[in-house]
Amino acid sequence: FKVTDRQTFIKFLDLLRKDFFDNPKSWENKTLPDFLEALSVYTEDIQGHYDNMKLNIKADKPNWSTFADIFKGAKIYE
Repeated sequence: FKVTDRQTFIKFLDLLRKDFFDNPKSWENKTLPDFLEALSVYTEDIQGHYDNMKLNIKADKPNWSTFADIFKGAKIYE
């Protein structure tokens, strides 16, 4: 699912919520405090992810896709 603008980010969030209910075992962070903590830490670490994957993305200049990546990462980040 490619997030390119605010509308597709909204759809992404709806799908993420649905995934939480449909696939709870795939979520490491199941409580709001755990998810928010992971969201904060993954936001700090996401540039390393982009660099390791050799993606030419600058996290300091985020777009809607970057925000979606952060939310996806917070789902499983420990």
